[in-house]
Amino acid sequence: MSKTRTNIKNISLSAMFLALGLVLPLLTGQIPQIGNMLLPMHIPVLLCGLICGWQYGLTVGFITPLLRSFIFGMPLLYPSAIAMAFELATYGAVIGFLYAHSRWHCVVALYRCLIISMLAGRAVWGAAEVVLLGIKGNAFTFTAFISGAFLTAIPGIILQLVLIPAIMIALDKTGLVLFSNHKKEAKSTNE
Repeated sequence: MSKTRTNIKNISLSAMFLALGLVLPLLTGQIPQIGNMLLPMHIPVLLCGLICGWQYGLTVGFITPLLRSFIFGMPLLYPSAIAMAFELATYGAVIGFLYAHSRWHCVVALYRCLIISMLAGRAVWGAAEVVLLGIKGNAFTFTAFISGAFLTAIPGIILQLVLIPAIMIALDKTGLVLFSNHKKEAKSTNE
């Protein structure tokens, strides 16, 4: 596939992931506590980074919470949407970069990239909250970080750890995304 066609494909897919990031929270929007637990905006951003690459994952991750805040008023722009923009941008960039540079494109590599990106995104979210709340003179405690990043997010973390690999395996079976070393084996035999 030519570079132009690949770019067009990635831009189109990124637009779809952005739309999913805007719409999925509507499923849990009536009960914010469930939305905070299931983290519906995270899934399209992680998939975007995996499928389209780190640049697209970073962009979609940064735009999604801000655009959702402007359109729907949720999450609140300050500090939630701004902190989430940095968090989701980190998810998309880290998972896309690590997976693209992974020697193998398999379930083990996917889990490794997914877990590292989830930890990096949560660390960036915590740092963003410290800065944003510090501007207003409020403190963001370590207890608040652990609670917001991990304890209340356990159902969403489990959902991501189950759903993301399942989607990637399904996409591999359809041939839309090669989820193994087919690409690298083909490249090495052509050289």
